[in-house]
Amino acid sequence: MSRWLGLAVAGAAVLAQASAADAFLFWSPPRFDGGPVRGDEPGIGLPMPGATPIELKAHMLWNLRAGLNVAALQCQFAPVLMTVPSYNDLLKKNDAEFDIAQKALGGYFKRTSPRGWQNDFDQYTTRTYNGFSTMHAQLGFCETAGRLGLAARQLGRGKLTQFALDHMREFRNSLVPVGDPIHSQRQVSLPVMAVPSMDKSCWDRKDNLLARCAVGNGAQAAR
Repeated sequence: MSRWLGLAVAGAAVLAQASAADAFLFWSPPRFDGGPVRGDEPGIGLPMPGATPIELKAHMLWNLRAGLNVAALQCQFAPVLMTVPSYNDLLKKNDAEFDIAQKALGGYFKRTSPRGWQNDFDQYTTRTYNGFSTMHAQLGFCETAGRLGLAARQLGRGKLTQFALDHMREFRNSLVPVGDPIHSQRQVSLPVMAVPSMDKSCWDRKDNLLARCAVGNGAQAAR
């Protein structure tokens, strides 16, 4: 009884650890960690030459919105990640912050391409959304998007831009296909089984192994 109770407690501990890590699609979630960004680093988003710090911040917030929107569409196969309600909640709660970002980005394109700024802005938005679409890295992306979306919902109003700066590198890293780290850590140890002698003199007429030939009793098998 105590043995089975021990196994049950151990199993509960494993489930508690998984829940604490908010990992739903992996046994051992990959690490996509990354430091804060400014918004003009290579690979973080589309190039924004000549953008001001305010415009770069708006750029990162727009990327966060795009990534979570794509996740709301692509990650519905795992409702536990709550990508749809998280995205809808962010739009409702942070509409003022998104409006400020949209105005800043509009100002950037009006300044850099005054004749066709609206078309350029629309293309920028489309390409930003497409930049988060993934197939081979879907599990890692959805796991990360779900966790970021839930964390963002805990923020007060006006704090989403800094959240985007702090987590955009991690979000982008999740677009790189990776496997479950548990497969590289798994080690299987099989017991070494001693094989008794197959010599006829070690077996009686009913094919029972004679005691003197039993492995582990110190006797040598007959030759």
